[in-house]
Amino acid sequence: MNAEPKNYNAMSETEPTSTSATVPMWLIMATLVLLFLGAWFFDTRGGWFEAKVYTPFAAVPENFQPARGDGPDLQRGGALYQLNCALCHNSDGAGKPNQAPPLVGSEWVIAPGVNRLIRIPQVGLGGTIEVKGQKYDFSAPMAAMGATYNDDDLAAVLSYIRTAWGNKAAFVTAEHVKKVRDELKGRTQAYTVDELKKLPE
Repeated sequence: MNAEPKNYNAMSETEPTSTSATVPMWLIMATLVLLFLGAWFFDTRGGWFEAKVYTPFAAVPENFQPARGDGPDLQRGGALYQLNCALCHNSDGAGKPNQAPPLVGSEWVIAPGVNRLIRIPQVGLGGTIEVKGQKYDFSAPMAAMGATYNDDDLAAVLSYIRTAWGNKAAFVTAEHVKKVRDELKGRTQAYTVDELKKLPE
């Protein structure tokens, strides 16, 4: 006897149906446990702000610090420059249009004498200034950015400027700064370029 053939056309016309079913509780619990274990493993192995990772580097012992010569602290000078001077003169010392002239290769920066350079941040400077053959005229004079520095810090900043970005000039010492400050005798009015040029380097 032959089996009765199946009607495949009739079967294919039957629409599939779906029913709602709840997610098994064991699957939810397993997922939460895996997430918890993953977070715990990451916290214990990832470092984050773990004291074991960061504390040893918070303060380097003096005998592991790079040796410093008798000159100014150029590292501190660079940090103070980035904090207070780079806003106008730029981080690379190239200056900014309508804000400040460049310090790279500036005859004002690398002059043999340091007296004029010390006077500028002490009381500020206004008027048209010429740097490397180009004239710069700014609407507002430079403020006395270095007036609040002590002698060592101002010497460090100016020494950094005189030796950074390819500049090659002698350091400014705290003794230089003190001498110029004594000569200023409490002056607070900004220098003009012409007035500053008449003073010795």
